[in-house]
Amino acid sequence: MSQNFKALVISETSEKKYIRSFEQKNTDDLPAGEVLIRVQYSSLNYKDALSSIGNKGVTRKYPHTPGIDAAGVVIESSVPTFRQGDAVVVTSYDLGMNTAGAFAEYIRVPAAWVLPLPNDLTLLNAMIYGTAGLTAGLCIRALQQQGITPDKGEILVSGATGGVGILSVALLAKLGYTVVALTGKPEASDLLMSIGANRMINRATFEDNSPKPLLKSTYAGAIDTVGGNILASILKSLQYGGAVAACGLVASADLHTSVFPFILRANALVGIDSAECPMPIREAIWQHLASDWRLSDDTLATLHQIITLEQVPEKLDLMLAGKAWGKVVVAI
Repeated sequence: MSQNFKALVISETSEKKYIRSFEQKNTDDLPAGEVLIRVQYSSLNYKDALSSIGNKGVTRKYPHTPGIDAAGVVIESSVPTFRQGDAVVVTSYDLGMNTAGAFAEYIRVPAAWVLPLPNDLTLLNAMIYGTAGLTAGLCIRALQQQGITPDKGEILVSGATGGVGILSVALLAKLGYTVVALTGKPEASDLLMSIGANRMINRATFEDNSPKPLLKSTYAGAIDTVGGNILASILKSLQYGGAVAACGLVASADLHTSVFPFILRANALVGIDSAECPMPIREAIWQHLASDWRLSDDTLATLHQIITLEQVPEKLDLMLAGKAWGKVVVAI
């Protein structure tokens, strides 16, 4: 088929500036791939915001359409795995990075990137989770593999109002953990407590700038979405045998720490990547999200807001300014 459609396009000017526009595209312009999908929902992620301002670590060539998350319906498939009309989910891999992404009405991707919509999830539910939910799930899996069970003590979640953070808070609470939400947005206290946070810590009072290699042994584990000195401060504060799953760099990609948390408290620092996560692990996490880890409809409703494709540029700017919260779902 050949179909015209609307897409958000980021273009690079001769002055190395990046402009956003909505353009009419054609499915013939899409990259090669076995599966053509009509996108019904996408969601906003920090990578999308970086792509929109020309971050070459995310997107090398412009013009480009961001959008690393997609949920929709198969229109065409050249492989027997997927058939016309199948409801599917695509998150991360190269979608929205160097492959035309889901801030558009159609995407075409390799079949290896496509996941059948799990039973008991709607397309909307899938995008409330999205890459952020997959990443939160991978973090929880990592903590479980390190033996961090609910009886071990408090779990700290940094960047608790962001997509990964807020889903981590809700999922950990669902699984019986005692959750401490770390955020620079104290006005979000009621929201975070309503989805399961046991207590709140203001980022300004938590961050440690002293030369001390260790602080009071406090947390059994942590999920860090921020990086930089926040991650260093978390490492200083873990209990003996604790672990932190690190998945973000909103504050900084640098980490200045010492070996003492590791050799005196036997702590573990586990890196989390959702972009190239093997499909069998993705499938396992998505099945958890659709079954035993599934959040209630009321919690999912609390966690997200829905915007139109035309509102995406404004929301990307809020994300870059650190003023976004929760999951922002895009109705395409």
